[in-house]
Amino acid sequence: MPVFDFKNTPEDKAAVRCTYTTFRSNESKATPEKPLLVLDNSSRQWKHHACGTFTNPVKATTFEFQEEEGVISADILKIDARFVSLLRWLGENHINVRLSGENRPEGYAVYKIREMGVGGGTKLSADDGFLQFMMERLLASNAPEEGIADEELEESGDEMRLTSIQSITDFMTCAGRTMPDNIRLWAQRNLAVARSHEVSAEERRHAQRALSIMMNIHWKNNYFESIDPKEARRILDEELYGMERVKQRIIETIIQINRTHTLPAYGLLLVGPAGTGKSQIAYAVARILKLPWTTLDMSSINDPEQLTGSSRIYGNAKPGIIMEAFSMAGASNLVFIINELDKAASGKGNGNPADVLLTLLDNLGFTDNYMECMIPTVGVYPIATANDKSQISAPLMSRFAVIDIPDYTPEEKKIIFSRFALPKVLKRMGLREEECVVPEDALDAVIAYFANTSGIRDLEQAAEHMAANALYQIEVDHVERVVFTPEMVQNLLAY
Repeated sequence: MPVFDFKNTPEDKAAVRCTYTTFRSNESKATPEKPLLVLDNSSRQWKHHACGTFTNPVKATTFEFQEEEGVISADILKIDARFVSLLRWLGENHINVRLSGENRPEGYAVYKIREMGVGGGTKLSADDGFLQFMMERLLASNAPEEGIADEELEESGDEMRLTSIQSITDFMTCAGRTMPDNIRLWAQRNLAVARSHEVSAEERRHAQRALSIMMNIHWKNNYFESIDPKEARRILDEELYGMERVKQRIIETIIQINRTHTLPAYGLLLVGPAGTGKSQIAYAVARILKLPWTTLDMSSINDPEQLTGSSRIYGNAKPGIIMEAFSMAGASNLVFIINELDKAASGKGNGNPADVLLTLLDNLGFTDNYMECMIPTVGVYPIATANDKSQISAPLMSRFAVIDIPDYTPEEKKIIFSRFALPKVLKRMGLREEECVVPEDALDAVIAYFANTSGIRDLEQAAEHMAANALYQIEVDHVERVVFTPEMVQNLLAY
């Protein structure tokens, strides 16, 4: 590995004694075997927990241990490339830290760094817990590409008075290289606006708000772990009874991730009657992919600007729903559940909101008018639901693998009611199974009553109604148990 060369002035370069090399790592957890950095222990074995400070790496590359006999320095031998900027910042600000490490033949392997609130040193950031946040974020990030310049933020010399701005500045300094290039440059420009006295207070407020939103998102790469087909099937079975062909098709669609380690080229479009479990399937797929999920209800969208946000030239400007969804998920890799795609309104003369989704579905990047930045969407997996696919435009349909969700048969509805819906309600109400009994003929009456309805929502409501009635009779009429008859079912459900 090449020796890492910090940026410094011509006068300082002659004094620099860079002792270490960097190594690239994508480990999500640091251990003595896979440490954050290694310190020289050839002349002395260091304690498991050791306190001290990193010296400013512009001047030297050491850690100064605070020992009983005074301060003793040890050279840094190697550093995980993700943590170079953070260690430099710790050194420049003389932050007191406690290391957790282990003495090994290659050196003192450090696998944890914590900020100490004593010793007279300054804090890394105005926000408590910032160092812990930075450690977790960097460990969850990928190693920066070789050759990427560690661009410095130009300081205006003004004292930072806003905590959020200070924290964002610290974050950019310590972890800026782990972000996509366009977002890193965008953040630098917006930081300049947020700190400038040459723009209006309104412009500074918008820049600060946009930065807070963007920094909340963990920008990941587009590498996805393989899925376990057996575990995927177990999760689908938990959420959906029967429908074997549907489950098979879903697994076939997403299993390609095991070979490519990228998301499938097409999202899922689940089409079927209301109440057939389309939303449950979408949540199950998110669990299978181990991704956070967010929802977008197209039936409530009547203006494209609701999706794309409004320009900052307006005082009441705000980001669009899509950008807010990224922020709520806190990650760039997520499952985007688009409910009722067939009910997407044509808008109020400002265009079709459904057409705005095309850029999101193409994974080419999405531009929010408020953020004024191209948002990477390569980690977004869309799952849409619809009742009538004939109402969906051809361009949108072409972005999905369409899976038709059939309605349940009467026999399947009986099993769902007796094995799943009713026991779930009884458990929630604190009723024992023997206190609320639904014999076969009463069960047939329930199914017959809802013969002309689709899905299982009515069955779930019927289970709720019957259990509540049984509980009332037990508590008020002091009966030991309630056994429903077909006549009781008819009378109960009729009102």
